[in-house]
Amino acid sequence: MAWMMDEFRRANPADVVNSCACVTGKPLSKGGIAGRAEATGRGVQFAIQSFLRDTRTPGLDGRRNLKGASTVIQGFGNVGYHAARFLSEEDDARVTVLAERDGYVAKPEGLFIEALKQHQIRTGSILGFDGAKSFAGDMYGVEQPCDVLIPAAMENAVHAEKAERMKAHLVVEAANGPVTFEADKILRSRGVTILPDLYVNAGGVVASYFEWVKNLTHIPFGLMERRRRERRNHTIATALERMTGKEFPADMRDEFLEGGAEIDLVRSGLEDVMRSTWTRIADLMEQQPELGDYRTAAYVASIRQVADL
Repeated sequence: MAWMMDEFRRANPADVVNSCACVTGKPLSKGGIAGRAEATGRGVQFAIQSFLRDTRTPGLDGRRNLKGASTVIQGFGNVGYHAARFLSEEDDARVTVLAERDGYVAKPEGLFIEALKQHQIRTGSILGFDGAKSFAGDMYGVEQPCDVLIPAAMENAVHAEKAERMKAHLVVEAANGPVTFEADKILRSRGVTILPDLYVNAGGVVASYFEWVKNLTHIPFGLMERRRRERRNHTIATALERMTGKEFPADMRDEFLEGGAEIDLVRSGLEDVMRSTWTRIADLMEQQPELGDYRTAAYVASIRQVADL
Protein backbone atom coordinates (compact mmCIF):
# COMPACT_ATOMS: atom_id res chain seq x y z
CA MET A 1 0.00 0.00 0.00
CA ALA A 2 2.95 2.33 0.64
CA TRP A 3 4.20 1.55 -2.87
CA MET A 4 0.78 2.41 -4.34
CA MET A 5 0.74 5.69 -2.41
CA ASP A 6 4.18 6.55 -3.75
CA GLU A 7 3.11 5.81 -7.33
CA PHE A 8 0.02 8.00 -6.86
CA ARG A 9 2.26 10.85 -5.69
CA ARG A 10 4.49 10.45 -8.72
CA ALA A 11 1.49 10.50 -11.05
CA ASN A 12 -0.16 13.43 -9.23
CA PRO A 13 2.65 15.79 -8.12
CA ALA A 14 0.16 18.64 -7.58
CA ASP A 15 -1.73 16.66 -4.90
CA VAL A 16 1.10 16.04 -2.44
CA VAL A 17 -0.83 17.40 0.56
CA ASN A 18 -3.58 14.74 0.58
CA SER A 19 -1.92 11.99 -1.45
CA CYS A 20 -1.28 9.97 1.71
CA ALA A 21 -5.05 9.37 1.91
CA CYS A 22 -5.28 7.69 -1.51
CA VAL A 23 -4.97 4.21 0.04
CA THR A 24 -5.21 2.69 3.51
CA GLY A 25 -3.49 -0.21 5.23
CA LYS A 26 -0.12 1.57 5.07
CA PRO A 27 2.75 1.04 7.54
CA LEU A 28 2.82 3.45 10.48
CA SER A 29 5.91 5.15 9.04
CA LYS A 30 3.97 5.97 5.87
CA GLY A 31 0.82 7.42 7.43
CA GLY A 32 -0.81 4.20 8.62
CA ILE A 33 -2.71 3.85 11.85
CA ALA A 34 -2.03 1.78 14.96
CA GLY A 35 -4.27 -1.27 15.35
CA ARG A 36 -5.00 -1.76 11.65
CA ALA A 37 -3.58 -5.30 11.56
CA GLU A 38 -5.72 -6.51 14.45
CA ALA A 39 -8.84 -4.54 13.54
CA THR A 40 -10.85 -7.26 11.79
CA GLY A 41 -10.21 -9.80 14.55
CA ARG A 42 -10.94 -7.16 17.17
CA GLY A 43 -14.20 -6.35 15.37
CA VAL A 44 -15.18 -10.04 15.57
CA GLN A 45 -14.73 -9.86 19.33
CA PHE A 46 -16.80 -6.68 19.62
CA ALA A 47 -19.55 -8.17 17.43
CA ILE A 48 -19.89 -11.21 19.69
CA GLN A 49 -19.82 -9.05 22.80
CA SER A 50 -22.54 -6.78 21.38
CA PHE A 51 -24.75 -9.77 20.57
CA LEU A 52 -24.34 -11.31 24.02
CA ARG A 53 -24.86 -8.01 25.81
CA ASP A 54 -28.25 -7.49 24.10
CA THR A 55 -30.94 -9.13 26.24
CA ARG A 56 -33.24 -9.31 23.22
CA THR A 57 -31.05 -12.09 21.81
CA PRO A 58 -30.93 -15.71 23.00
CA GLY A 59 -27.25 -15.32 23.92
CA LEU A 60 -25.46 -18.63 24.44
CA ASP A 61 -28.30 -20.68 25.89
CA GLY A 62 -29.10 -17.68 28.06
CA ARG A 63 -25.50 -16.90 29.01
CA ARG A 64 -24.35 -13.31 28.48
CA ASN A 65 -20.58 -13.75 28.34
CA LEU A 66 -17.95 -16.00 26.82
CA LYS A 67 -16.35 -17.21 30.03
CA GLY A 68 -15.60 -20.88 29.51
CA ALA A 69 -17.50 -20.99 26.19
CA SER A 70 -16.12 -23.63 23.83
CA THR A 71 -15.05 -21.98 20.59
CA VAL A 72 -14.08 -23.52 17.25
CA ILE A 73 -12.19 -21.35 14.77
CA GLN A 74 -11.53 -22.20 11.14
CA GLY A 75 -8.56 -20.32 9.74
CA PHE A 76 -5.45 -19.12 11.58
CA GLY A 77 -4.43 -16.20 9.42
CA ASN A 78 -4.61 -12.58 10.51
CA VAL A 79 -8.32 -12.57 11.38
CA GLY A 80 -8.52 -16.02 12.98
CA TYR A 81 -5.37 -15.48 15.02
CA HIS A 82 -6.41 -12.11 16.46
CA ALA A 83 -9.99 -13.21 17.13
CA ALA A 84 -8.74 -16.35 18.89
CA ARG A 85 -6.22 -14.43 20.99
CA PHE A 86 -8.62 -11.69 22.08
CA LEU A 87 -11.48 -14.08 22.87
CA SER A 88 -9.28 -16.43 24.90
CA GLU A 89 -7.14 -13.84 26.69
CA GLU A 90 -9.72 -11.12 27.31
CA ASP A 91 -13.07 -12.93 27.37
CA ASP A 92 -11.91 -16.23 28.90
CA ALA A 93 -13.35 -18.29 26.05
CA ARG A 94 -11.91 -21.77 25.45
CA VAL A 95 -10.64 -22.15 21.88
CA THR A 96 -11.01 -25.91 21.80
CA VAL A 97 -10.46 -26.49 18.07
CA LEU A 98 -8.46 -24.58 15.48
CA ALA A 99 -8.77 -25.80 11.90
CA GLU A 100 -6.57 -25.07 8.90
CA ARG A 101 -6.28 -26.39 5.35
CA ASP A 102 -4.07 -29.32 6.40
CA GLY A 103 -6.17 -30.47 9.37
CA TYR A 104 -6.98 -29.30 12.86
CA VAL A 105 -5.70 -29.31 16.43
CA ALA A 106 -7.90 -29.80 19.48
CA LYS A 107 -7.62 -29.35 23.22
CA PRO A 108 -10.80 -29.46 25.36
CA GLU A 109 -9.29 -27.22 28.05
CA GLY A 110 -8.48 -24.54 25.48
CA LEU A 111 -5.49 -23.89 23.21
CA PHE A 112 -2.76 -21.41 24.13
CA ILE A 113 -3.11 -19.20 21.06
CA GLU A 114 0.14 -17.25 21.13
CA ALA A 115 2.19 -20.41 21.55
CA LEU A 116 0.26 -22.02 18.68
CA LYS A 117 0.98 -19.03 16.43
CA GLN A 118 4.71 -19.24 17.20
CA HIS A 119 4.59 -22.97 16.41
CA GLN A 120 2.90 -22.19 13.09
CA ILE A 121 5.54 -19.58 12.25
CA ARG A 122 8.36 -22.03 13.03
CA THR A 123 6.93 -25.09 11.27
CA GLY A 124 4.54 -23.70 8.68
CA SER A 125 1.62 -25.66 10.17
CA ILE A 126 -0.55 -25.77 13.28
CA LEU A 127 -0.23 -29.57 13.33
CA GLY A 128 2.15 -31.15 15.80
CA PHE A 129 1.56 -28.50 18.45
CA ASP A 130 2.59 -29.74 21.91
CA GLY A 131 -0.26 -30.19 24.36
CA ALA A 132 -2.93 -30.59 21.68
CA LYS A 133 -4.13 -33.49 19.59
CA SER A 134 -3.50 -33.14 15.85
CA PHE A 135 -5.81 -34.43 13.12
CA ALA A 136 -3.81 -34.30 9.88
CA GLY A 137 -5.84 -34.07 6.68
CA ASP A 138 -9.08 -34.03 8.67
CA MET A 139 -11.53 -31.37 7.47
CA TYR A 140 -14.14 -32.04 10.14
CA GLY A 141 -12.86 -29.53 12.68
CA VAL A 142 -15.81 -27.16 12.15
CA GLU A 143 -18.21 -30.00 12.93
CA GLN A 144 -16.95 -30.50 16.47
CA PRO A 145 -19.44 -29.62 19.25
CA CYS A 146 -19.03 -26.04 20.50
CA ASP A 147 -20.82 -22.97 21.76
CA VAL A 148 -19.36 -20.64 19.13
CA LEU A 149 -18.12 -21.44 15.62
CA ILE A 150 -16.05 -18.78 13.83
CA PRO A 151 -15.35 -19.58 10.16
CA ALA A 152 -12.46 -17.20 9.39
CA ALA A 153 -10.96 -18.89 6.34
CA MET A 154 -12.60 -18.97 2.94
CA GLU A 155 -15.89 -18.53 1.12
CA ASN A 156 -18.42 -21.40 1.13
CA ALA A 157 -16.49 -23.28 3.81
CA VAL A 158 -19.75 -24.29 5.51
CA HIS A 159 -21.97 -26.01 2.94
CA ALA A 160 -25.22 -27.94 3.31
CA GLU A 161 -23.59 -31.28 4.11
CA LYS A 162 -21.48 -29.78 6.88
CA ALA A 163 -24.41 -27.77 8.22
CA GLU A 164 -26.37 -30.96 8.80
CA ARG A 165 -23.61 -32.29 11.06
CA MET A 166 -22.56 -29.11 12.87
CA LYS A 167 -23.15 -28.78 16.60
CA ALA A 168 -22.65 -25.06 17.27
CA HIS A 169 -25.08 -22.70 19.01
CA LEU A 170 -23.73 -19.51 17.43
CA VAL A 171 -22.00 -19.07 14.06
CA VAL A 172 -19.96 -15.89 13.65
CA GLU A 173 -18.97 -15.19 10.03
CA ALA A 174 -15.46 -13.73 10.24
CA ALA A 175 -14.67 -14.67 6.61
CA ASN A 176 -16.48 -13.34 3.55
CA GLY A 177 -19.45 -15.55 2.67
CA PRO A 178 -18.30 -18.63 4.62
CA VAL A 179 -21.83 -20.09 4.90
CA THR A 180 -23.63 -21.08 1.69
CA PHE A 181 -27.26 -20.16 1.04
CA GLU A 182 -28.41 -23.74 1.61
CA ALA A 183 -26.33 -24.14 4.77
CA ASP A 184 -27.74 -20.91 6.14
CA LYS A 185 -31.29 -22.23 5.81
CA ILE A 186 -30.38 -25.55 7.42
CA LEU A 187 -28.62 -23.95 10.38
CA ARG A 188 -31.42 -21.48 11.06
CA SER A 189 -34.03 -24.22 10.84
CA ARG A 190 -32.13 -26.00 13.62
CA GLY A 191 -32.19 -22.90 15.82
CA VAL A 192 -28.57 -21.85 15.23
CA THR A 193 -27.99 -18.09 15.34
CA ILE A 194 -25.79 -16.63 12.59
CA LEU A 195 -24.05 -13.27 12.88
CA PRO A 196 -23.47 -12.16 9.26
CA ASP A 197 -20.14 -11.32 7.63
CA LEU A 198 -21.53 -7.97 6.49
CA TYR A 199 -21.38 -6.88 10.13
CA VAL A 200 -18.89 -9.20 11.84
CA ASN A 201 -15.79 -8.63 9.71
CA ALA A 202 -16.23 -4.89 9.15
CA GLY A 203 -13.52 -4.01 11.69
CA GLY A 204 -10.77 -3.70 9.11
CA VAL A 205 -12.81 -1.32 6.97
CA VAL A 206 -13.69 0.79 10.02
CA ALA A 207 -10.00 1.09 10.94
CA SER A 208 -9.22 2.01 7.33
CA TYR A 209 -11.76 4.82 7.63
CA PHE A 210 -9.97 6.04 10.76
CA GLU A 211 -6.67 5.97 8.84
CA TRP A 212 -8.22 7.93 5.97
CA VAL A 213 -9.54 10.58 8.37
CA LYS A 214 -6.12 10.80 10.04
CA ASN A 215 -4.47 11.32 6.64
CA LEU A 216 -6.92 14.00 5.52
CA THR A 217 -6.82 15.97 8.77
CA HIS A 218 -3.03 15.60 9.13
CA ILE A 219 -3.57 15.24 12.88
CA PRO A 220 -2.50 12.12 14.81
CA PHE A 221 -5.27 10.45 16.79
CA GLY A 222 -5.44 11.90 20.30
CA LEU A 223 -3.32 14.99 19.59
CA MET A 224 -6.08 17.39 20.59
CA GLU A 225 -7.17 15.64 23.78
CA ARG A 226 -4.54 13.27 25.19
CA ARG A 227 -2.90 15.74 27.60
CA ARG A 228 -6.26 17.09 28.75
CA ARG A 229 -7.31 13.54 29.62
CA GLU A 230 -4.09 12.99 31.55
CA ARG A 231 -4.61 16.15 33.59
CA ARG A 232 -8.24 15.26 34.28
CA ASN A 233 -7.37 11.72 35.36
CA HIS A 234 -4.58 13.02 37.57
CA THR A 235 -7.05 15.38 39.24
CA ILE A 236 -9.50 12.50 39.82
CA ALA A 237 -6.75 10.28 41.29
CA THR A 238 -5.60 13.08 43.59
CA ALA A 239 -9.17 13.78 44.74
CA LEU A 240 -9.75 10.08 45.52
CA GLU A 241 -6.55 9.95 47.55
CA ARG A 242 -7.57 13.02 49.56
CA MET A 243 -11.09 11.72 50.21
CA THR A 244 -10.03 8.22 51.22
CA GLY A 245 -6.69 8.99 52.83
CA LYS A 246 -5.17 6.13 50.81
CA GLU A 247 -2.81 6.05 47.85
CA PHE A 248 -4.16 5.18 44.42
CA PRO A 249 -3.34 1.48 43.68
CA ALA A 250 0.12 1.38 42.14
CA ASP A 251 -0.79 -1.41 39.70
CA MET A 252 -3.60 0.75 38.24
CA ARG A 253 -2.11 4.23 38.47
CA ASP A 254 -0.05 4.36 35.28
CA GLU A 255 -2.83 2.98 33.09
CA PHE A 256 -5.40 5.31 34.66
CA LEU A 257 -3.24 8.42 34.24
CA GLU A 258 -2.28 7.58 30.66
CA GLY A 259 -4.14 9.84 28.23
CA GLY A 260 -4.57 7.09 25.66
CA ALA A 261 -2.27 6.07 22.81
CA GLU A 262 -3.46 5.98 19.21
CA ILE A 263 -4.20 2.25 19.38
CA ASP A 264 -6.41 2.80 22.45
CA LEU A 265 -8.42 5.42 20.58
CA VAL A 266 -8.72 3.22 17.49
CA ARG A 267 -9.99 0.32 19.61
CA SER A 268 -12.44 2.59 21.40
CA GLY A 269 -13.77 4.01 18.14
CA LEU A 270 -14.07 0.55 16.60
CA GLU A 271 -15.96 -0.77 19.62
CA ASP A 272 -18.37 2.16 19.45
CA VAL A 273 -19.05 1.56 15.75
CA MET A 274 -19.61 -2.18 16.26
CA ARG A 275 -21.91 -1.60 19.24
CA SER A 276 -24.01 1.08 17.55
CA THR A 277 -24.25 -0.97 14.35
CA TRP A 278 -25.48 -3.98 16.29
CA THR A 279 -28.12 -1.81 17.96
CA ARG A 280 -29.42 -0.74 14.55
CA ILE A 281 -29.61 -4.36 13.36
CA ALA A 282 -31.29 -5.60 16.55
CA ASP A 283 -33.72 -2.68 16.62
CA LEU A 284 -34.78 -3.46 13.06
CA MET A 285 -35.31 -7.13 13.94
CA GLU A 286 -37.46 -6.09 16.89
CA GLN A 287 -39.53 -3.70 14.76
CA GLN A 288 -39.82 -6.08 11.79
CA PRO A 289 -39.58 -9.68 13.02
CA GLU A 290 -40.77 -10.84 9.62
CA LEU A 291 -37.24 -10.13 8.33
CA GLY A 292 -36.42 -13.45 9.95
CA ASP A 293 -32.67 -13.28 10.52
CA TYR A 294 -29.82 -10.90 11.32
CA ARG A 295 -28.33 -11.15 7.82
CA THR A 296 -31.47 -9.77 6.21
CA ALA A 297 -31.81 -7.12 8.91
CA ALA A 298 -28.20 -6.02 8.34
CA TYR A 299 -28.76 -5.66 4.60
CA VAL A 300 -32.02 -3.75 5.08
CA ALA A 301 -30.40 -1.40 7.60
CA SER A 302 -27.47 -0.77 5.23
CA ILE A 303 -29.61 -0.18 2.16
CA ARG A 304 -31.85 2.22 4.06
CA GLN A 305 -28.86 4.20 5.28
CA VAL A 306 -27.45 4.48 1.76
CA ALA A 307 -30.87 5.53 0.44
CA ASP A 308 -31.14 8.23 3.11
CA LEU A 309 -27.82 9.84 2.17
